[in-house]
Amino acid sequence: MFNKVSYRRGVIEGMFLFTLGRLCALIDPAVFPDWTYVAAPLLFLTLQYIFAPFWATRRITSTKRERLSKRFWLLGPRLAALCFGLDFLITLVFGMPISNVYSSQHGSVLLRLFSHGSDALNLADYGLYEAKSAALLLTFYTMAVICTRLAMGGFLRFTMPAGGNRVTL
Repeated sequence: MFNKVSYRRGVIEGMFLFTLGRLCALIDPAVFPDWTYVAAPLLFLTLQYIFAPFWATRRITSTKRERLSKRFWLLGPRLAALCFGLDFLITLVFGMPISNVYSSQHGSVLLRLFSHGSDALNLADYGLYEAKSAALLLTFYTMAVICTRLAMGGFLRFTMPAGGNRVTL
């Protein structure tokens, strides 16, 4: 009933969920009280890397017999590339997400690349961060789309024998 959107709208919804998770990842975990100190950043990571491709794949309408067509094989890398572009822009304008490597938010990467002192960021560190981000997005999104699509389409169903008395298992 709810899985009736176009391919384009599914991609846009996935990008929206990624952007929401990525912007929320900029929030310092110290803001959250008690047990949410751990739960909130995990929720933001889940929104970015797992829920966005899952939601986009589940929402796209398809024919009953379609399992993994070319458009679904390309959905993961296409969505990962678009979300990487969003991540690149968010990182340049707002800064890197809070993690154990970057313990606190130091501001815009664009400003940090041209500054000096303790808040300075060199191009090699930034390039390494973006390469890691691109690799994670590509692998997670491709796996999530394929697994979600196979789970939706009944990947254990097959038809045998090839003759006139076909049996679908």
